[in-house]
Amino acid sequence: MRVELLAYTPNADVICASAGNSCYSSSPAHEIMGDVDSERILNRIVGMGHHSVIEHAVFTFSVEGVSRALTHQLVRHRIASFSQQSQRYVSMDDPSYVVPHTIEGDPEAMALFESTMDAIWKAYSDLESMGIPPEDARYVLPNGCTTNITITMNARELLHFFSLRCCNRAQWEIREMADRMLDLCLEVSPVIFRNAGPPCVRGPCPEGRLTCGEPRSKRGSE
Repeated sequence: MRVELLAYTPNADVICASAGNSCYSSSPAHEIMGDVDSERILNRIVGMGHHSVIEHAVFTFSVEGVSRALTHQLVRHRIASFSQQSQRYVSMDDPSYVVPHTIEGDPEAMALFESTMDAIWKAYSDLESMGIPPEDARYVLPNGCTTNITITMNARELLHFFSLRCCNRAQWEIREMADRMLDLCLEVSPVIFRNAGPPCVRGPCPEGRLTCGEPRSKRGSE
């Protein structure tokens, strides 16, 4: 898995704080940007539940080497933009797939997994050799097939995404991606994402009897 932050709103903390402060000022945001205390303002406004002000900050990520099983979960986050590698126009000639850790650590399971993947890619190749177009041959490909995807979300949606996907109960692969994304966000916007992560970094777990029982620490303190 590789996760890169392609682009982001520069000075996102200051811009969002200025936008929020302008709601209570006779001056527009551009006039008060140099005088804002981003941390104090965002803690107050966002703490009151006014999350719309952080929608002014946008972040774009490039992710590669993840499975289609991950991206099927990812695209359920609808307040976002996604551009994913097409299996219609890109031939999956080279066997490339994600192996779950539980399978990787079990020799018998790993042998079964690899032999199944070999059979799948042989069938895919044979279908293409028979003149079947990639868009139809792809029907035999597995959920574990790797892909790359470009993701754009605003900060408000990212906080929601991190709340769900950084949780220990999230599926392991998307949790790993979310953790890496959060680390990148903290580097460029430490105020907005100061308390980002699963609910247990901010208070009690909302999962009830389904809780994992192992609360996570804030990313910046791990």
